[in-house]
Amino acid sequence: MKQNLDEGLVLLQQLSKEELIAIIVDDAKNWLAHDGLWFQAIEQKFGIETAIELDTDAWEKFTVVEATRIMARLGLKPGGGIPALIECFKHRLYARLNLQEAVEVSDRRVVFRMVDCRVQSARKRKGLPDFPCKSVGLVEYAGFARAIDPRISTRCIACPPDAHPDSYWCAWEFTLDG
Repeated sequence: MKQNLDEGLVLLQQLSKEELIAIIVDDAKNWLAHDGLWFQAIEQKFGIETAIELDTDAWEKFTVVEATRIMARLGLKPGGGIPALIECFKHRLYARLNLQEAVEVSDRRVVFRMVDCRVQSARKRKGLPDFPCKSVGLVEYAGFARAIDPRISTRCIACPPDAHPDSYWCAWEFTLDG
């Protein structure tokens, strides 16, 4: 049976709010599973260093695509400062799966924390060490913030392999320059 895009959209329009939310969460889980499986395949074939290097390259591009699409969906233009960044964080794919918080919020600065990270929590349950995601996070978070507003600078407060408190996995400071 052949189904075109219009038929798929009609099917979505017939679903309840609860069913649509379940699909959004499931799609986010599928995206994260694909990301993890892709990484593991690269790691098995080429080693962890190459996998992290390629993952960083992919995130450098994807984070801008994601930020740009979120801003378009929300009707935001680049240059919205810290308030726009905070709003866009709420709409990232992994915001559907991870527990995150914005603290120390002002018009010029915010600290963003990943309180519960699905990837890191799964590793912890399996008795594995923290995944060393800092090098990727530096590119991902800085690129996302700059796509929202080029005046925003990013600083890592803590991210594995760095030590971090039990209250969060990683924390990032965003400051509006100028």
